Amino acid sequence: MKKLVFFLIISIFASCNRTGNFKVEGTIEGGAGEMIYLEHNGLAKITLLDSTRVKDDGRFRFRAKSPVYPDFYRLKVGSKQIHFAVDSTETIGITASYDNFSTEYTITGSASNTDIQLLRKSAAEIQRKANQIIKGMNDAEREKLVTELLSLIEKHKEMARPIILKNPRSTAAYFAVFQKINDSYIFSPYVKEDRPYCAAVATSYNTYMPDYDRSKNLYALVMDAIKTERQARQQANWKEIAENAATGFIDIELPDNKNTNRKLSDLTGKVILLDFSAFESRESVQYTFALREIYNKYASRGFEIYQVSLDRNKMLWENAVENLPWVCVRATNGPNTVYATTYNVTSIPSYFLIDRQGDIVGRDMNLQTLEKEIEKRL
Repeated sequence: MKKLVFFLIISIFASCNRTGNFKVEGTIEGGAGEMIYLEHNGLAKITLLDSTRVKDDGRFRFRAKSPVYPDFYRLKVGSKQIHFAVDSTETIGITASYDNFSTEYTITGSASNTDIQLLRKSAAEIQRKANQIIKGMNDAEREKLVTELLSLIEKHKEMARPIILKNPRSTAAYFAVFQKINDSYIFSPYVKEDRPYCAAVATSYNTYMPDYDRSKNLYALVMDAIKTERQARQQANWKEIAENAATGFIDIELPDNKNTNRKLSDLTGKVILLDFSAFESRESVQYTFALREIYNKYASRGFEIYQVSLDRNKMLWENAVENLPWVCVRATNGPNTVYATTYNVTSIPSYFLIDRQGDIVGRDMNLQTLEKEIEKRL
């Protein structure tokens, strides 16, 4: 009975302390009488939550409703600001001086806020250096400052990367990938070297907080960067195909099932069907029969098939192509072969018809149309 009463008391005490609020309190040396503001730093706007006057002994205190998801806030005195995050923390402690409010302060309550402080201090140093680049500077001065600026940015990234990777779901990791200098992200998902860090945070937030507006925004940003790079790569590949006057196509050289290297360009002078497919797909049997009919009909007249396998299983592929009469090749990395990207293959089967002059004259047409085009080219 005594144990039951004890647990009831503990439960009541715990429930009384789960108020759904967080506190921000501390002291500002030399700030007596100054107005201090607590603001929510939202994704789209900054909202004033509360304000108070610093007491004569420098103390201040705020209480606000805890966010549903980890979120960002700031204290503001005049034009000076301290940024911090609130996750599961109930109390944030901040001690600062009025004169150096934004830069020289201590913050307690969570490791993420300590990391955010380091990130802010480093970015502020970069911004000060960037502000030194002004119009009218001579080239030598500008080049010197730019070199120093780039060095500071790389130093910042070296410090930020471990913060991001140790806990991509943390507010510090999110803060790091959204820091800016002159409205340009320090870490950008559109920069190949930065994307893994942005993607790590985006994936973590999207996995654990899929309904959060910050998760959706970051995930969409990273996906757009990936899509943009893919489109640029595809355009470059097609430009290379169009500008390759020698063959009209990008050459392929891969080993066949007897481990003999076979080049697509060795078939120049014939009408070629360049085929990307996989025998592990459900449609492969029917598709292979259709190709065999076309091959048997036109091979004697100068038609050839160069088939690139995107199978993951090498043994399956070797067994499937053992008795096929055309050129069958496969890269060691199967579906991840660079040639699939080069030819912008996004689904299988996917094929290209190449005429005797080496020009690509059609892609992914239906089989009836394909036969008519082959007839026309022979």
